[in-house]
Amino acid sequence: MSGLKWIGATLGWSLGGPIGAIIGLALGSIGDAFADGKGGSLLGDGQTKQQRPRYNQRQPKYRTTPNYRTQEQKRAQTTSGDFEVSLLILASVVIKADGSQDQRELDFVRMKFVEMYGKDRANKAFRLFKQINNQSINTRQVCMQIKHMMDHAARLQLLHFLFGIAKADEIVVDEEERQIYTISGYLGISSRDYNSIKAMFYNQSDNAYKILEIDKTATVDQIKRAYRKMVMKYHPDRVEHLGEEHKQGAEAKFRQVQKAYEQLQKERGF
Repeated sequence: MSGLKWIGATLGWSLGGPIGAIIGLALGSIGDAFADGKGGSLLGDGQTKQQRPRYNQRQPKYRTTPNYRTQEQKRAQTTSGDFEVSLLILASVVIKADGSQDQRELDFVRMKFVEMYGKDRANKAFRLFKQINNQSINTRQVCMQIKHMMDHAARLQLLHFLFGIAKADEIVVDEEERQIYTISGYLGISSRDYNSIKAMFYNQSDNAYKILEIDKTATVDQIKRAYRKMVMKYHPDRVEHLGEEHKQGAEAKFRQVQKAYEQLQKERGF
């Protein structure tokens, strides 16, 4: 596929399986406009061909039990490009969940990509996103590939981004929330983690407790322990392997944890 001349160097495991098929079809629709390399890489500066993990592209189907030695080894291979295309595909699923595409949601996707990657890279990524958006996507298959290949911290970051998209038009409709909940289940994200991230986008009296994954009856010691646990779980350093741009994106989620703890400190007086 000639399009891989300008995208392949930034991708690892997502070149194969259902995600690879979606990206391949999208690239075929775009054509080979960037194949000469003058436009730069679509998905970041990524890794060189020598650094990129090898994937057997001759396999006709994604294998539910990938041929890697351990979960830790294969998840360590996730690149910035892998995360980015996974995000593009799942963003398309959420945007179409309510049967319509609100321009504010599309603008949010573009805006967040500009913030993370800069205008030039974001424009190229959004061009790919529009082609992905025209496809029928098997959400379960895509999420199962992500679950097998991406670590927990990165999957939580995906979920946070998806809620941001749904909230871009100021309200998360039931269809969007159900779709995000379904995605989180396919991704292997627990209900506590799901409710923690969801609470970051709602204004309710018990949000601080939900963000810290504790009950309103929690003692001060339990609140402190929960905060330390969440700091470890949501610290931006957990996604530094995806690149500085994604580490910066994780800081917004981390600040919500700090804000929740400070709110309970004020309410409880400790």
